[in-house]
Amino acid sequence: MWRVLTDPVILPRLTPLLSRIDDLGEHWRWHMVQLAVLGVGIKPVFTERMTFTEGKRIEFTHSPPAGVTEWAGAEGHYALADAEPDADGSPATHLEISLTLDVDLPLSRLAAPVVTRTMRATMDATGDRFAANLLRHLHARER
Repeated sequence: MWRVLTDPVILPRLTPLLSRIDDLGEHWRWHMVQLAVLGVGIKPVFTERMTFTEGKRIEFTHSPPAGVTEWAGAEGHYALADAEPDADGSPATHLEISLTLDVDLPLSRLAAPVVTRTMRATMDATGDRFAANLLRHLHARER
């Protein structure tokens, strides 16, 4: 699982809404697909500082290059821990994902409740699809 979560080529294949990741070393530039929010089309691109604790944790925090304004960014982590082995003795891993996505949209603040509900539903569906894609890629099952 660690190899997949740290691979900027594989990760976009498993993650809906993510078109590609540019590996810039300590930073990754995330390219999202075009999104439509209340009739406004956006295609977010943002830079994240990546911190890897081998086999245990991946942290990401929005870190745009000096002098660059990015209208979107993410904060969060992936945390991996050993889980109880399956009944047949196969090893298992517990994966915890925390993700907050911030997007600055050219909309009135009055639209905030609708935008928040829409984005929450979109992110929930994205998380569910990512989990299903990851399990399929790993030939694993959820417990």
